[in-house]
Amino acid sequence: MRWRKSKHNINSRTPSGDRLDGIPLTALRQALVVSHTLNFHHAAAVLGVTQSSVSARIKGLEDALGVLLFERRHRGVRLTEAGRHFVAGVSAGIAQLDHAVRTAGAMLDGTEGRIAIGVHSPITAGFLADLRRQYRATYPMIEQSVLEGRSAETIAMVRDGRLDVAFVVAAVNAPDCHSRQLWCEPMVVAVPTGHPLGERETITWLDLADETFLVRHDGTGPQVFEHVVRRISERDRSPRIHRCDVARDTLMGMVAVGDGITLTSEATTHVPFPGVVFRLIADETERARFSAVWSPHNRNPALLNLLDLAAQMSRSAGAV
Repeated sequence: MRWRKSKHNINSRTPSGDRLDGIPLTALRQALVVSHTLNFHHAAAVLGVTQSSVSARIKGLEDALGVLLFERRHRGVRLTEAGRHFVAGVSAGIAQLDHAVRTAGAMLDGTEGRIAIGVHSPITAGFLADLRRQYRATYPMIEQSVLEGRSAETIAMVRDGRLDVAFVVAAVNAPDCHSRQLWCEPMVVAVPTGHPLGERETITWLDLADETFLVRHDGTGPQVFEHVVRRISERDRSPRIHRCDVARDTLMGMVAVGDGITLTSEATTHVPFPGVVFRLIADETERARFSAVWSPHNRNPALLNLLDLAAQMSRSAGAV
């Protein structure tokens, strides 16, 4: 018998890109259902349409492809070899398409994605640590990246779009950004264990006037420097300040060995630093105030969700 190439042979015809572009997604989904049920009547029941519409849809798909996908039988259909390959590819493609749609929707409502956060010091306890834990619990699919730096640096990165939000201490001088004060903390002084001030129940700024203050260049250092100078000068004394280019933990180590004392906020007291004790300053009338800073041009839904959560926590705790 002489071999004759059938029009339904998978290699007999290569459909043009234009014809593939015209294949509706509905036809592909119906082909998948038929491949699972192997029966037009059952597939129609699953899809909630008529059997004739399913049959017509599959016939139109086969005509567009130039390939027979299903062998029609008296009690159903059977996938051809070409049909098996086609259905496997369509199934994988539609799964990827569904994933892309779900991912796009999740990023649109801020349930998936990434947020970049700038902070003034390591996050270990307090409002910001609680905020990040609650945010992770509420939005587990959002990746949080954290960068520590000076307030001016992190705000500049917010402007450039490299950070979504910066949490800074003291007044915010960024008229081109939005800001919101979220919480405040009492100021405390860190002194070495065994220091005479550490044994006292009440400490005033006058008691601290002759001490050497250790102040970092980074983080909250500039704000601490200004505050110490102002408070000591108000007592008609000259402040003794040693600027240190170190991280917070190293600074606390310097306090522990007697290099000086330092000013910090209450959240730091939740971290155990060997050889260091913390004391409130009785005549300190101000509290360390912390704010979120973000760009008005930032449309990251993850940022909006973080700010909403922060505002809710601030109101609930009466933190401002």
